[in-house]
Amino acid sequence: MKQMLIAGNWKMNTTSIEAEKLCGLIAGGLMKMPRIDVKILVCPPAVNISNVGRVIKGSRISLGAQNCHYERKGAYTGEISVSMLSHLGCEYIIAGHSERRAYCAETNELINKKAVAILSGGLIPIICIGESLEQRKAMQTFEILENQLNECLYGFAESDMENIAVAYEPVWAIGTGVAASVRQVDEAHNWIRNYLNNAIGAGANNTILLYGGSMNADNAGELLRLENVNGGLIGGASLTADSFLSIIHEGQNAIRM
Repeated sequence: MKQMLIAGNWKMNTTSIEAEKLCGLIAGGLMKMPRIDVKILVCPPAVNISNVGRVIKGSRISLGAQNCHYERKGAYTGEISVSMLSHLGCEYIIAGHSERRAYCAETNELINKKAVAILSGGLIPIICIGESLEQRKAMQTFEILENQLNECLYGFAESDMENIAVAYEPVWAIGTGVAASVRQVDEAHNWIRNYLNNAIGAGANNTILLYGGSMNADNAGELLRLENVNGGLIGGASLTADSFLSIIHEGQNAIRM
């Protein structure tokens, strides 16, 4: 059966009350589905992780975080460690989202340190990669992806790859409402899968590859049916229960194909 993870990245949205209500609606909608083989994840803002964890306890929804620090503890004001997030019930942590690369100057080296810390802490890192519009126009997409994969996955062994997710996020399709075409996504995901297999080993066949560029209820069906798309890292469409549930439903349909 095809692996499928539908992950909601709420970014800097929702108050604690809004977060609890949204998760309650999602959990309630899932109870109406006759069968769910899809893995479901929500990544709320850090201040809402504890509240959301209480709401989704015992449901089919897993809990994740949007960021972490790579050190176990110390004098890092404002930062949160992997062990702190694990203690709150997180199973996944996003590392290297394009917005953190752009606004917080995160480098591939830093993302690698975070990914190592996440995996060492027993959680699953969702490592984000992707090219800008300028880089795509300059025909540099695969060069950029190769560099990001080499540096972000530095030191990882073949046996690690089944406990890692990679999210392909064409930067020009994040938060713009403009998704990459099905052909572009298929091409990129096939290239990533082949590259990982060649560079790290056949264990990379078990690596979850997510698409993370403006996936929504309208385009999810086509995208999730692609061979090397194992789900989505959903932004805006995860902030409404109906749209997020629709994407989950499309993911379930894709598994059954």
